[in-house]
Amino acid sequence: MTKIITSEDCGNSPKNIFVQALTIAFTKADLKFIQKSVTDNVRWAVVGEKTIEGKDILLQAVEQAADVEELIVLHVMTHGKAGAVNGKKRLKNGMVLEFCNVYEFKDAKGTSVQAITTYEIKIN
Repeated sequence: MTKIITSEDCGNSPKNIFVQALTIAFTKADLKFIQKSVTDNVRWAVVGEKTIEGKDILLQAVEQAADVEELIVLHVMTHGKAGAVNGKKRLKNGMVLEFCNVYEFKDAKGTSVQAITTYEIKIN
């Protein structure tokens, strides 16, 4: 079971709550939540590694992702059509990553994501 520590930045913003929940969904491979939260033509770029285009391919990639033992969300920020979440992940193999996910919403309502850019740095 993945330990999740969430940010206190989220309480008053529905968009902040949404992008934090989406980050957690990626960590837990919650495919149902991800499926209803991204557009059909979603684009996910993991900088320096890969770019995935399309909802079905994204869901397959999430399903095959590394097992996260602990997720710590440090900050969540949204404004207009963009949002960002940064924090740390400890994988089951002991590796620790610091990350930032930048989300681009389909529109200013912020209920669906059309693009994600992930920056990850191995710190041990």
